Amino acid sequence: MFRVLLTRRWLAALAVAALFATACVFLGRWQYSRHAYKAERAHLVEQYYAAAPVPLAQVLPGPDSQLPADQVWRRVVATGTYSPADQLMVRNRPQNIVYGYEVLVPLRLDDGSTILVDRGWVPNAERADILPQVPAAPTGHVTVTGWLRPGEDALNRGLPQGQLGSIDLPEAERQLGTAVRPAYVVLDAENDGSGTPPARPQALLPPDTGTGPHFAYALQWWLAAPVGFVLVVVYVRREWLDATGQSERRRREKAAKPKKVRIWDEEDA
Repeated sequence: MFRVLLTRRWLAALAVAALFATACVFLGRWQYSRHAYKAERAHLVEQYYAAAPVPLAQVLPGPDSQLPADQVWRRVVATGTYSPADQLMVRNRPQNIVYGYEVLVPLRLDDGSTILVDRGWVPNAERADILPQVPAAPTGHVTVTGWLRPGEDALNRGLPQGQLGSIDLPEAERQLGTAVRPAYVVLDAENDGSGTPPARPQALLPPDTGTGPHFAYALQWWLAAPVGFVLVVVYVRREWLDATGQSERRRREKAAKPKKVRIWDEEDA
């Protein structure tokens, strides 16, 4: 059987099976990395989303402090003054399968630095060249509670002033002409001291904590890895049996074996 396996044809088949197995292993690892990322994100959301807020300075002690990976979705509280005139609109943001804008407003903090606050979502206007109406941010001193998020990748869509293709913090800095902290706050609640919650855009939907089917896909790829080798062995064995005449001998032995007589057959006879 090994002589058959060592022929050029079957060695080539083994090489193909090895390539297939390698691809399956790497695809399985890719799917598992996707699962691990979503599981870690879900853990952070479940840990922080409904937790009591902590002061912003506890997570981001300085204006240039980077948001630690294990503090994403941390619920924080900050005080300062909005700059409604510098509002930024982030295009093509879906909510409940409807596209619209997320509304970013700079919040000048008590320490003099600025952080962007995502106040919520508004649907598109009737025409693409018209921005929708947005409830204005409150004036005066305000206390903001929300969740910390890192900025998003740049899309470089060349949009007009006041619009963004993503929550691209460097592009927001460029348009605002002032430095912003390297994270932003997704608004949960505002308190301007009036006793009435200020009008605001629609609150963003809670983040999805599902991990998806990636773990199952990883198992499927890993289980598929040896299939190529199994097929090669099966067909090599069949060829070897045919070459040695054992397949024909087994067929003759099977045909020559007397048929077992069943009780009801004897009774019928």
